Amino acid sequence: MIVDSHVHLWRLADRPQPWINPETMVRINRDFTVEDLRSTIDGLPVERVVLVQVLNQEDETEDYLKIAASTPLVAGVVGWVDLASSDLASRLDSLGGDLLGIRHQAQAEPDPVAWISRPEVTRGFRVLGGRGLVAELMMAAHQLDATEQVVVRCPDTQFVLNHAGKPPLVQGWESEACRRWAASITRLAGLGNVVCKLSGLTTMARLDSWVPGDLTPAVDHLLETFGPSRLLFGSDWPNSLRAADYPRTLDAVLTNLRQLSDQERHAILLANAERVYRTY
Repeated sequence: MIVDSHVHLWRLADRPQPWINPETMVRINRDFTVEDLRSTIDGLPVERVVLVQVLNQEDETEDYLKIAASTPLVAGVVGWVDLASSDLASRLDSLGGDLLGIRHQAQAEPDPVAWISRPEVTRGFRVLGGRGLVAELMMAAHQLDATEQVVVRCPDTQFVLNHAGKPPLVQGWESEACRRWAASITRLAGLGNVVCKLSGLTTMARLDSWVPGDLTPAVDHLLETFGPSRLLFGSDWPNSLRAADYPRTLDAVLTNLRQLSDQERHAILLANAERVYRTY
């Protein structure tokens, strides 16, 4: 069985998604509901999912928590509050419920590195750690070194790196950009309070022509650095539809895990998510 650690939902009439380009992202420029999710994973061994915020809006998190409370399929929510706010603790208390952690969509900031480097944000990460909530990191490859510096300052907080730090696979594994990503990942993986999601990789490759082997060098590097005990499967559905349907997205990951033992695959596909998110 599988826990999908990274899915999204949205209704465009209720909450527009300004990041969706209606011309280049036609496949995801529509509503995606719980019913769509159920029909998508029907017949697949996906037992539960983690619902992850999309917009830096607290009301989206409140809606997600209502969905989680009424939907056994949803193990919990990685939501959003302003990590730099002086009343962060009380905001977290007001959410409660099935809240598993907090993510800030840093790529929506004018300068993501400047945002994550703010002392107030570091303080917010520490508050999450003190409450047993995970801090999810939505940072691109060239932002990982600054991210590492912040993680070092928060040793008691569990960080979850989304989409493997966005390796620039479209540039080719032998590119300088991929070499820099690999070096940054090696350093970040050296910190024991970081785990990493095997998610979003298909959208980092050529959307219309990728094959599972295009992901293999990056997955092998992640296995070498983080190890099977610190990697989590995530589909990044429905954003992943830009590259493939759900079965093909899942198969791409499973294909790249074939060399592992049954126990190691079980860890990546289920057990690590249960441990990190405490969703036993």
